[in-house]
Amino acid sequence: MVRPFNCIERSQAELIGVIEEKQKTTEKQAEGFIKDLKHEITQLEKRISELNQLSHTEDHLHLLQNFTSINTAPPTKDWTEVNVHQSSYVVTVRTAVSQLEKTLSQEMEKQLCDVEMRRIQQYEVDATLDPDTAHPSLILSEDGKQVSHGNIRKNLPNNTERFSNYVHVLGKQRFSSGRFYYEVRVGGKTDWTIGVARESINRKGENSLCPNNGFWTIGLRNGTVQYNEYKAGADPPVLLPVREELQKVGVFVDYEEGLVSFYDVETRVNLYSFTGCTFTERLYPYLCPCNNRGGTNVAPLIISPVNMDADLGGDGGNMSSTT
Repeated sequence: MVRPFNCIERSQAELIGVIEEKQKTTEKQAEGFIKDLKHEITQLEKRISELNQLSHTEDHLHLLQNFTSINTAPPTKDWTEVNVHQSSYVVTVRTAVSQLEKTLSQEMEKQLCDVEMRRIQQYEVDATLDPDTAHPSLILSEDGKQVSHGNIRKNLPNNTERFSNYVHVLGKQRFSSGRFYYEVRVGGKTDWTIGVARESINRKGENSLCPNNGFWTIGLRNGTVQYNEYKAGADPPVLLPVREELQKVGVFVDYEEGLVSFYDVETRVNLYSFTGCTFTERLYPYLCPCNNRGGTNVAPLIISPVNMDADLGGDGGNMSSTT
């Protein structure tokens, strides 16, 4: 845990700087008061000396001529109203401590999210896309890591595994137990959907993307500068509170736990989780790049390798798959 300590040291340095600055201001103010007070004391001492000298004179005429002017006290400040404020230090410290608590809480939350993210990233699988399942309008890269929508529907065999109505594609890897995780780069697209799907999904007819139909997904629709609509494919769909455009999304599945979770890889934040699921079939990675929208959505979905800190240990296993 490095960042919280750095945060404390930084806040401590800022607090010390503020206090030192206030101390300099207070000292300068006090020095001004002391200077004025010394001047008044000097004037009073001078007047007292003059009165003492006058009190010993035997020249009564001189006494009468000077008594009125000397008897009047020199102008002085009402020092009862003067105060060098020290309470501002208390306010400053309280404000700084309150801000530090808030910052530290945020940093600790980030640390917990980071620890959770690195834990699930240990279950990364080398996911690749299965061309035999890809809709004929989809373009797959040779390594099976990228998919985009083309303008031409290719003449491909209409095998039972292939999607024919929607531009979907499944991964080659299938999982019937344990945990698995993969990441997809989604930046630059206006429409997309990713997640997992069960083996018996309808690949030829109409399909709404929801758990009852064998899909656990999140996606983006109408992605523009003005309006982004990120949704989880629940029933009914759930609007996700995503403020910034997602660049990379992580998909994590715990088969026995009945859990499918999605993460913003950059911010390490959980976007949405399907919980309490009952899996009885094999599950596949699922990607849908959506139509290219006349060139506005041509960017591919890219299955990307996980970039995690190497110093975090773990078993990295506990999964079962068949290919």
